[in-house]
Order: sequence, then C-alpha cells, then structure tokens
Amino acid sequence: MIAIGCDHGGYELKKEIEAYLDSRGLEYRDYGCDSTDSVDYPIYARKVAHAIVDGECEKGILICGTGIGISIAANKVPGIRAALCTDCFCAQATREHNDANVLALGGRVVGPGLAIKIVETFLDTPFSNDERHIRRIKLIEEPADGE
Repeated sequence: MIAIGCDHGGYELKKEIEAYLDSRGLEYRDYGCDSTDSVDYPIYARKVAHAIVDGECEKGILICGTGIGISIAANKVPGIRAALCTDCFCAQATREHNDANVLALGGRVVGPGLAIKIVETFLDTPFSNDERHIRRIKLIEEPADGE
C-alpha cells in the first residue's frame, strides 16, 4: 500500500499520480489535501509518515510546491527517509542506496509526465541490500552527537 499526501501546491500533481497508480492497479491511501485551498504541509507530511512507521503503508509519496518543506517535515518522523527527487536517476539512487521510503516531489517544479516517470522509478527500484548501504542507513538513524 502506498500513502500519498500533498498540500495545495501539490494537489493537481497528486491527482495525476493517483490516476497513474490506478492505471497500474496499485493500492494507495490518500491522506489529503483535497483541493487547492491553502493548507499547512506539515500536517500531511506527518499523516503519510505515520502511516508508514505504523505499518499501514509500505511507501509514501508527498507533494508540495517545491517538495522541500514537505520532505523536511516528513524526515522529522523517526524511521522516515524522505527524498526530494527531480529526476529518475535520483529516484533510483535513493531507493538503491538509502532505501528511501518516501518520495517527495514539487508540484510547481516537475511536470506531470516527468513526475510519473520518477514515481515509477521510485516504486519499481529495490533497495540494493549492500552492506555499505545498510551501514550508512544505520548511521543516519542514530541520534546525532549530543542528543
């Protein structure tokens, strides 16, 4: 199951991505928002992030105007590795190397055609399970010095 969420800046792109997921027969849960009316992106980032860490969904897709704010907010939730991707290479690399579980996109940055290709790459690329990448993910998840 894929969790998907957005703010007002990502609403239109979210609808395009949902149509793509429907066309592939992929199950998803929409955590909002439901229009282009102004909303606060951290609310939707947290909903998607918690759906993943709570085990309701395996991966997530988050969209705001740039993808920056919503990815920062999602990454505040322990266990989330959200990656802002603007091309397919980044989507592939973050899955293979970082085992990213949330894809962030900018609805005002990436057009729908490219966004669909990025989503496809993100969803279809497995984690490499390489020892060095596992070690690095463990380091990412450790509290920073002094915490």
